[in-house]
Amino acid sequence: MTAPSSYTELPPFDELVALAKHNPEAFAMFKRDICEEMILSASRKMQDRLWAQQSHIDRVVRSCKNADHANVKLMRELSAQMVKFQNALASNSTDETPSTADVIPFNRYRPHA
Repeated sequence: MTAPSSYTELPPFDELVALAKHNPEAFAMFKRDICEEMILSASRKMQDRLWAQQSHIDRVVRSCKNADHANVKLMRELSAQMVKFQNALASNSTDETPSTADVIPFNRYRPHA
């Protein structure tokens, strides 16, 4: 697929609310199409990351009990991402020392042996 030359205009908020309330399947399809349009409008380099992010968002939303729960969980996700972004911007990569970890090869790891 190629990136769209112009974006779909969103209907007024009240129309989206009515669509979600009266025809959730159509609303879900509209949301999916808009998200796809936005992702495809990004650079090819970013599209895989955006698809992964959208998949993560969809999993979070599916695990929620209602719209309020989804909003709270997504806000937490966004806040965590913003903290990571702030930390990345604040750090000076030349001053960082690489972290070390014990690497255990899979073929040697036997938790119950």
